[in-house]
Amino acid sequence: IMGISTYISLRKYNFTFSVPAGLKILKRTVIIFLIGIGISWLSILCFQHDPFPIDQIRILGVMQRLAIGYGVTSLVAITVKHKYFPAIILVTLAVYFLLLAMGDGFNLSATNIVARFDVWALGTSHMYHDGGMAFDPEGLLSTLPAVCHVMVGFYCGKLLFSAKDNDEKIQRLFLVGTILTFAGFLLSYGCPINKKVWSPTFVITTCGLASSFLALLIWIIDIKGYQGWCVFFRSFGVNPLFIYVFAEIMGILLGATGASVFIYEKVLVPVLGNYPGSLAYALLYVLFCWSIVHILYKKGIYVKI
Repeated sequence: IMGISTYISLRKYNFTFSVPAGLKILKRTVIIFLIGIGISWLSILCFQHDPFPIDQIRILGVMQRLAIGYGVTSLVAITVKHKYFPAIILVTLAVYFLLLAMGDGFNLSATNIVARFDVWALGTSHMYHDGGMAFDPEGLLSTLPAVCHVMVGFYCGKLLFSAKDNDEKIQRLFLVGTILTFAGFLLSYGCPINKKVWSPTFVITTCGLASSFLALLIWIIDIKGYQGWCVFFRSFGVNPLFIYVFAEIMGILLGATGASVFIYEKVLVPVLGNYPGSLAYALLYVLFCWSIVHILYKKGIYVKI
């Protein structure tokens, strides 16, 4: 979806490099990246009470990966002909697979090339730790295939907006979705589908499923006209960046104050039990976040960068 949105946003620049286009891309990339750093800083401040955690702040994360994916894809989109996108994606994923295959990339251990590269580039104190091991699921090396994720979306955007009608859009998306999904599952016999290392098959399979699902939504919403059911999701969709950051910040604050533990252990678990209580907490939190973003949607307030 970020790739498709990137295609839409760069159309006004005619996909041609210019100073205004370059500055816009740079600005959005830096701001999104710094928001991710800010979330990491807030977490350390609230839980460890260190206002200047320069030596331990996590450099990368979800927002930072989104920033890099957007920035790299956008720069490639305004400097390289779009017909080369499939080749760039395939070569990048092939090289990354070779790195994983030769570098113990599918084993969660100190010998994993993804972990070793990130430790070398970032340092263990600036990484996420998984079971006591410095392993960042949004690390630097695994951001390479994540960029391909965005590039696939960008190319799907190109296919969508060059189609003459919704029927052709659906046909193109289903074709891409079917090919990618089956290719991903077939290749998974030699390259496991693994999110933590963002394996090439994880990219291919999830992009294929997303493409098919988007085609299904176009058929349901735009062709059949069934739109009432998706109002709930529309509130999230028009302010995705805001609601993600809001949810992260509120999650940190609820955890730091002990409110989340109180609601779960003292209110929900005694009534529902552990697992149903956990599910209920998650659903209540989603509804809480939705109520905030829905107010913005109803007032026509869209937070943009």
